Amino acid sequence: MLALSRKQGESIMIGNDIEITILDIRNDQVKIGINAPKQVGIYRKEIYLQIQEENKQAVSEDVSQNKNALEELFNKQATSEENGSQSTAFEKLLTKK
Repeated sequence: MLALSRKQGESIMIGNDIEITILDIRNDQVKIGINAPKQVGIYRKEIYLQIQEENKQAVSEDVSQNKNALEELFNKQATSEENGSQSTAFEKLLTKK
């Protein structure tokens, strides 16, 4: 970790397009301003960690739902093959190896 000392009104640059400026210092609180391109996400760390956790949960739920849907398709195909019916192109694609 790089530690820098800055006074009120002074800035640091990150790369060519992110500027962090010390706006105010009062007691144990420092107010900073961040000038960055719109496509750069800027979050307080606690919010960032919360977003990451919610994303992990969403992916896990999506995987579970997709797994269930695929199992249903495979079960339908196995049942239709047992009954002698023809598979759809989509079902054939899923089982193609």
